[in-house]
Amino acid sequence: MIFSDKVQQFFEKIVDTPSPSGYEKRCQNIFKEYACDYVDDVYEDKFGNIIAHKTGTGKPKLMISAHIDEIGFVVKHIDENGFVYILPIGGVDMMLLPGMRLALHHKENSFIGIVGRKPIHLLNEMERNKISYEDLWLDCGFTNKEHALLSIDIGDPITFVSEPVFMSEDYLTTRSADNKIGNAILMELMSKMLQQESQYDLYFVSTRQEEIGLRGGITAASTINPDYAIIIDATHATDYPSIKTSFYGEIKLGKGPSICISPDSDEILRTQLLDIARYNALPHQIDVQPNMSGTEAKAIQLQHGGVKTSTISFPVRYMHSASEIISKNDIQNLISILYNLIVRNENKLSY
Repeated sequence: MIFSDKVQQFFEKIVDTPSPSGYEKRCQNIFKEYACDYVDDVYEDKFGNIIAHKTGTGKPKLMISAHIDEIGFVVKHIDENGFVYILPIGGVDMMLLPGMRLALHHKENSFIGIVGRKPIHLLNEMERNKISYEDLWLDCGFTNKEHALLSIDIGDPITFVSEPVFMSEDYLTTRSADNKIGNAILMELMSKMLQQESQYDLYFVSTRQEEIGLRGGITAASTINPDYAIIIDATHATDYPSIKTSFYGEIKLGKGPSICISPDSDEILRTQLLDIARYNALPHQIDVQPNMSGTEAKAIQLQHGGVKTSTISFPVRYMHSASEIISKNDIQNLISILYNLIVRNENKLSY
């Protein structure tokens, strides 16, 4: 288990619940249900972000966010033979898809489909070197279009199929670690803060539609108008073959969360995170992004005349695949760093 009992239950439930960008409502309802046990107020903004507010002893507003949406697909067309044609939501590597099992979700029901493509024996030389969504389809076993429409509709969401599985004592593989792990971290922090006070007025935010343009972070920050914002997200582990670490940096699973150095990372807030990690001997890594982090920080930073932002991330191998791999220890150290930040006194780095 990565999290405490109730939060682990929350994590497993949201991983089991589809939430491609634009289809997050069911997951957001779960977040709202669990968060109500830990904070003073939970509400939904106009965009559909869920904001869990815990009143602090100090005036500064600190927003801690993680996006709930995942990459996925949507039903675009159903042909006369019942084959389903799909398009991606967010960044999906088409090369991974042929032969893969996907879950097509209609209301409360889900159907397994196989991504079909002509076998290699039937592909000409040009087709072997090219792949497009026009040449792929989802085979759910329907016999014709009328049969398919009894169970699904145009516009239904589709996700990868994979349950969380521990590969070792530390490594977990799952779909949508990016960024349902981040939402479970938010929930764990709220749980740990139940009997604690903070110098900050705390806003824990589950945001929507990050994967298609950082939209939830923009609208949530506009609603809250925070003084500070910390974004929890996934970052690329670079500890496997074919990655040029001299260019992409050296980020390893199990060596701690990464604290981002980038123009959308406030120097003072970032230094506080680094000092807390060092003072408490918590493993951590540095992720350098010379232009921008690629997280919601770059959008939140620009709201209301400027917000001091910083990003702290957990390393992920094989991001945006059906089998992302994360380290339990990285997640728990990330939680410890943020917990120490939000409970510390003015003159101490650790509570």
